[in-house]
Amino acid sequence: MRLTTKGRFAVTAMIDLALRQHAGPVTLAGISERQKISLSYLEQLFGKLRRRQLVSSVRGPGGGYCLAQPLEAISVSTIIHAVDESLDATNCGGKGNCAEDLRPCMTHELWTSLNEKMFEYLNSVTLAELVAQQREKSGVAAVLHDERPLRRVVRRSAEELIAA
Repeated sequence: MRLTTKGRFAVTAMIDLALRQHAGPVTLAGISERQKISLSYLEQLFGKLRRRQLVSSVRGPGGGYCLAQPLEAISVSTIIHAVDESLDATNCGGKGNCAEDLRPCMTHELWTSLNEKMFEYLNSVTLAELVAQQREKSGVAAVLHDERPLRRVVRRSAEELIAA
């Protein structure tokens, strides 16, 4: 069984996107820099994610990517499947021809059951849960930016300095 970097990077990039999309489209260059993932690799992954309608792209200045579905509707298994990643613990790719006589090997049922449990678990974890975990870890509140006009805050601070 192996989850390759393709699946890991896709999930990581989707979490990054979900954490930042409140401020508008998120650039792949930004995700690349923050997550240390090759930009060209992200372009390939996001092409697949876009074709599966998990993300949408915005062109032009200020463009980038946004989630195309609600966080709660996107499971980890959906992301992994979207980038053509399969989680398979069997030696035969689930075909049941793993023994020399092309019949299922003695442990085929064990690995098939593990595949089912992995899928059930990854299907039960949503992007919303992963984003909530990241916000909890970093202490970031649900409101991620201050809506107050910056000039007023700067002017008041300058006036307080002059008065002091």
